[in-house]
Formats: sequence, C-alpha cells, structure tokens
Amino acid sequence: MSDPVHFPGLATGAFCDAAFEPFREGVEIAHLQRPGESGGPALALLRYRPGAGVPRHEHTGLETILVLAGSQSDERGTYRAGDVVLNPPGSVHRVWSDEGCTVLISWAAPVRILGDA
Repeated sequence: MSDPVHFPGLATGAFCDAAFEPFREGVEIAHLQRPGESGGPALALLRYRPGAGVPRHEHTGLETILVLAGSQSDERGTYRAGDVVLNPPGSVHRVWSDEGCTVLISWAAPVRILGDA
C-alpha cells in the first residue's frame, strides 16, 4: 500500500513555490502526479501568462480544475479564484487567460488536441 501524498498549503499560496517547467507557449506545468503514478489520474499545476491559452481539445476522461489565482476562460465563461470546473468526457473547449492564472488540474485520461479552430 502506498503512503498518502501531502501538499501543505497548496490552495493558500504554496503553489507559488512549485517547480514549473514549459508546457505550451505561455503556459507552464508543475507535475504533482504524473499519469499512471499510484494508479491515479494526472495532477498538476498550470500557470498561464496573461493572454496565454491552449488550443481546442476534447476530454477523453473527466477533467477537474480548481482556479487558485487569477482567472481562466473558455467558451462557456470565465472562472475566478476559488471556482471549480468539471469538464466531462466528450466535452470540447479552448482555454485562455486574459490576466494570467494558476490552476490545480486533474486529468482522468489524456486530452485529444483538435487544433486552434
């Protein structure tokens, strides 16, 4: 049996000290749990620079997002710090952040990139 993993103070600001690396143009990632580790979903922090975004993509499994700082938008609206967004399997969207943001994100399965259209 694996021991639990603990991220003290993550939701109250400790995410600022995470080890981010490039993910997409204008977006950085800090992996908390890589896909398949501990048999669970991928878990990461994503940090968007102002104006950055990710292309249109389809969710092949549930994606769960908690906005920690700033705001993130998609075609359905803008989500601010403290908001939780659930994107079910089969949902499609494009994501961007006008002001920049940091989100805690969990992917039950990989997303399928569809492009910028």
